[in-house]
Amino acid sequence: MRNLLAGVIVSVAAVLALSSAAIAQTGESQSNQTSKAKSPWKYYPMDRAVGPGGPAPKRDLSGTWAGPGSGAAVPRGTNAQDPTAPPMTPLGQRLFDMHKPIGKYSPAGTNDPHTRYCDPFGFPQNMTDEIRGITITTLADRTFILIQYMNIWREIWTDGRALPTDVESGKDGLDPRYNGYSVGHWEDDYTFVVDTTGLDPNTWATKNGYPHTINAHVQERFHRDSKNDMTLTMTMDDPKLYTKQFFLGEQHFRWIPNQMFDEFNCIPSQVQEYLKEMGDPAGYDLHAAPQRR
Repeated sequence: MRNLLAGVIVSVAAVLALSSAAIAQTGESQSNQTSKAKSPWKYYPMDRAVGPGGPAPKRDLSGTWAGPGSGAAVPRGTNAQDPTAPPMTPLGQRLFDMHKPIGKYSPAGTNDPHTRYCDPFGFPQNMTDEIRGITITTLADRTFILIQYMNIWREIWTDGRALPTDVESGKDGLDPRYNGYSVGHWEDDYTFVVDTTGLDPNTWATKNGYPHTINAHVQERFHRDSKNDMTLTMTMDDPKLYTKQFFLGEQHFRWIPNQMFDEFNCIPSQVQEYLKEMGDPAGYDLHAAPQRR
């Protein structure tokens, strides 16, 4: 049963990715890539930025960046894939106990809405899970982060406005959003700070099932280490669920020379077919060793 379960979980990773083109490209050797004419429409993970590339430009994160899941040998982050939460409140523990992540319960037993139905990860999980690549672009009054996985875009206002305080589900205030409401500012020439609240409470903060409330406050710190390197650190304050600040992790990004990455999606119809034909019939074994997605 355990061997079967391990095989099933490996299979679901491929099904959720659903990008045979990206997988094939990642597997190409550098010699094969360099022997062909390069297409400007194609992402080549072996065409990596080499070295720091010189000093970082001031107050500029613009461009396309490879994340740790890109195939471009970007270093893995710290705590981001399977974070450990600080002590939870009774409410936080109760909500956490209701969540059944795929790493523990397998495809058949999980109630993760993304794994089962391809529902959006929502923020902050979409900045730590399946983080393959991002593009950052800036207007006069806001910054946009375009996330490769699921073609998601985030809007960060930089016009001096404050975060909203009236986000309430089912009330007269603002509705919660999958990506919340975000404002950003430059702390110094190389550190862009983003504060976000108003998160959809039906999403999970992390892939291992930690919850959040609507009024959780997440802070991201994007630091431009050099021309070719960027580091993101994330924290969450949610006093209704956690007794102290939750460190959500650190992620590293590397500059993509040709500024192109592939489409990478979770396709609901294919996930449902997989669950019907393989995932659900396989069942799950809570005594099996946890599996990584």
